[in-house]
Amino acid sequence: MTLTTFALIRHGQTDWNAQRRLQGSTDIPLNDVGRGQARDAVAVVSGHEWDAIVSSPLSRAAETADLIAAGLGLTVARRLPELSERSFGPAEGLQAGPELDALRIDGGFRGAESEDEAASRGLAALEALAEEFRGGLVLVVAHGTLLRVSLSRAIGRTLQSVDNAVLNLAHHHAVDGWQLKYFNGEPVMETADA
Repeated sequence: MTLTTFALIRHGQTDWNAQRRLQGSTDIPLNDVGRGQARDAVAVVSGHEWDAIVSSPLSRAAETADLIAAGLGLTVARRLPELSERSFGPAEGLQAGPELDALRIDGGFRGAESEDEAASRGLAALEALAEEFRGGLVLVVAHGTLLRVSLSRAIGRTLQSVDNAVLNLAHHHAVDGWQLKYFNGEPVMETADA
């Protein structure tokens, strides 16, 4: 059975994360806390021989990937636009409150990419990487919402928010699909169907 192993890491913290603002496709850089989180993530992934490191092209993910790669003595293979964060349209930059509430519609925000569209895009990118690096180990640095909705679709279960710069580990098998092993740095317990 050929398994492709993925470390799926959300970028480190940005000022907008700290302020609880929706970032989406707005290109907000890491802050110093986020850079520290990226450097700390190196220890978590250093026990593996990674075949490739890829990231979203948005600077917060790209810099996180660069810092992790440097800590591992590797370079980032490429930036994939398909791994960019879900676009929240006019809701980007807003915090919880009346202005954000006015943009809410069923399943998201007016003028935003739907959760379903983001999940399809993100999962397609991950499955293309699984095909390209079949049997290998791939480290992906992307974004919280994109990772959450893509992984939720992959495993058929709704996941909670993804923390900054922690390990999410998943295996992909061409026949059996996806299996999530670690989420937000914690082992995932298998649930038995009753």
